[in-house]
Amino acid sequence: MITKTAMITIAGRPNVGKSTLTNALVGEKITIVSPKPQTTRRRILAVTSRGDTQFVFADTPGFHKARTKLGDYMDNVVRQSVADVDAVALLVEPIASIGPQERLLIERLRENRMPAVLVVNKADTLADKRELLPVMALYSEAYDFTDIVPISAKTGDGVEELLSVLAKFAVEGPQLFPDDIVSDQPEKQICAEIVREKLLLCLDKEIPHGTAVVVTKFSQRDDEGDEPGVIDMDVTIYCEKASHKGIIIGKHGAMLKKIGELSRRDIEAFMGSKVFLQTWVKVKENWRDSDALLRNFGFSDE
Repeated sequence: MITKTAMITIAGRPNVGKSTLTNALVGEKITIVSPKPQTTRRRILAVTSRGDTQFVFADTPGFHKARTKLGDYMDNVVRQSVADVDAVALLVEPIASIGPQERLLIERLRENRMPAVLVVNKADTLADKRELLPVMALYSEAYDFTDIVPISAKTGDGVEELLSVLAKFAVEGPQLFPDDIVSDQPEKQICAEIVREKLLLCLDKEIPHGTAVVVTKFSQRDDEGDEPGVIDMDVTIYCEKASHKGIIIGKHGAMLKKIGELSRRDIEAFMGSKVFLQTWVKVKENWRDSDALLRNFGFSDE
C-alpha cells in the first residue's frame, strides 16, 4: 500500500543522460533518447513504486543558453522544475570540472534551498573508479549535496541504489497516480515523441531540431477476436524550410518511409496493437520563434 510519495526532478546539461536515467528508473521507455542534445523539450513525469513509496520523476530539458522562444520555454521548464519538488537529482558526467550549465543549476538549487543528490553518470566509462574521487570532491565544494551516487544509466548499474537514496525524501501522503500509470503524457503525445526520436536518429545537423510533430488522427478500430483493433494514426511533421522538407521526405520518399517504419515499430510496441501510420511533412517557417505556433504545438504554460 502506498503511503508516501517523492517528487524528484532529474536535472542536468543537455545530453548527459537524463532521459536514459528516467527510463531506467521506471523500467520502461517513457521518454525518447538520442545522441543529440536538446532531445527532451517538455517536462515529462515518469512514475514508479517501490514498497510503500510512489516516485514521480520529472525528466527536464537540458539547461542551455536559449537561442529561440522554444529554447526560452525549455529553460523556464527547468527553472520551475527545480523549485517545486521534494528533491533534485543533479546528473553530471565523471569529469573533474564544473561547466557553466552545472554552475547555473547549482545556483538555482542554492536560491531555492533545495535538497539535492549528485548523480555521476557514465561511471562505466572509467577504467579506474578512483577517477570519481576528484569529481566528487569538486562538486562537494560547490554545493552541500546530501548524497553522491555513481551510476550508469545505460547499463542500470547503481540505479536501485539511487532509488534507495531518493526514498529518504518521500513525504507522507496518498499516491498521486493510479497503479497502472507510468507517465503523465497522453498516448498521442508519446507517439508523437517517438516519431520525433526517429527524426533525430535519421537526420543530421540542425534539421531535426527544427521539427515539430503533431498527431492529427488517433482512432482504434473494433477488436478482431482476441486481438486489439488496428490504430489509425495520421502524423504531421512540421519543419522550418522547404529545403528541409525535401531532405525529410528524401529521394522518392525513401527517408520519410524509413522514419515511418521505425516509428510504427516502436509505436506498436508501446500501444500493444497494430498501427496504420500515415505521415505528412509541412513547412512552418521560424515556428520556434512564433508564440502562436508554439502554443499550437503545445509549448506553452497557458
